[in-house]
Amino acid sequence: MNSDISQSSPQVDGLPAETGAPWFDDLPIPVDVIKLGQGVELHPQCEPLAPLIGVWRGKGLAQYPSLLGEFPYGQQIVFSHDGRPFLAYEARAWLLSPDGQVLRPAAREVGWWRMDEEQTIELILAHMFGICEIYYGGQISDSSWELHAHVLERTETARQTTAAARLYGIVEGGDLAYAEERALRGLPMKPHLSAQLQRLV
Repeated sequence: MNSDISQSSPQVDGLPAETGAPWFDDLPIPVDVIKLGQGVELHPQCEPLAPLIGVWRGKGLAQYPSLLGEFPYGQQIVFSHDGRPFLAYEARAWLLSPDGQVLRPAAREVGWWRMDEEQTIELILAHMFGICEIYYGGQISDSSWELHAHVLERTETARQTTAAARLYGIVEGGDLAYAEERALRGLPMKPHLSAQLQRLV
């Protein structure tokens, strides 16, 4: 096996990576594409999702039933594809102080955005805090997408979540904005997350 791997440890808004995860660049299959026009072509079924593809980073506000008021967080989201009829998705967040200083790593989630021939979106998500979700939804304009969770499963140690919905959109200026509502701890659906992210790639 080729041993050419990258061990770099980048910083994200001042948050150092303690150990750089190795990246093997000799896979015998195409690498994921994060910029349209490069690498393998986007699958036709994913064309309605094309505006999402890229690397996005910015800030948002979160709310929890157990906490008073909102608190800020930073986030990076990556949408990529490998030519098949789905987008790969990864999101990483970090808590911020009121003056914008990085405090510590926060939520992580990974998943896949699938789109069928009728242009129904299936979003499969796994969260690091023990929840797996399946959303269904669709495109509500050329640059916005709405999804509602139909399946929510959790481990024995995960917090209770009974409903969730998300709205994503490319807003004026080209940023990616999203809002999430969630029913936590037996309470009804309430605003949970909202953020506006700038395109890096």
